[in-house]
Amino acid sequence: VYLEESGGGRVQAGDSLRLSCVATGDTIGRYAMAWYRQVPGKERDFVAVSIPPSGRTSYSDDVKGRFTISRDNAKNTVSLQMNNLKPEDTAVYFCEAGGKGVEDDYWGHGTQVTVSS
Repeated sequence: VYLEESGGGRVQAGDSLRLSCVATGDTIGRYAMAWYRQVPGKERDFVAVSIPPSGRTSYSDDVKGRFTISRDNAKNTVSLQMNNLKPEDTAVYFCEAGGKGVEDDYWGHGTQVTVSS
């Protein structure tokens, strides 16, 4: 599975951005699709996940109520709508497709989000 993120950029605090992750090589329907983020020198942190088959979602406390993850299995795409962005949301955002087993796990290369105050 190849994942490509897009939609990052530089915005002001309070603005919104929508990240997209397009998958090729397999259909995403069987994968848990997640977003993580990472700042330099720190570990990659969980942001949100959409779990098949129901699409049930879960969020980190930091983003709950501001971010929304959604998936379109027909378009092989998962998105992250980010509202009311804060400077502490600044990070590289990564898309993950998690299947069954540790080897059935795929990551994109990330997209930079920068939020200025």
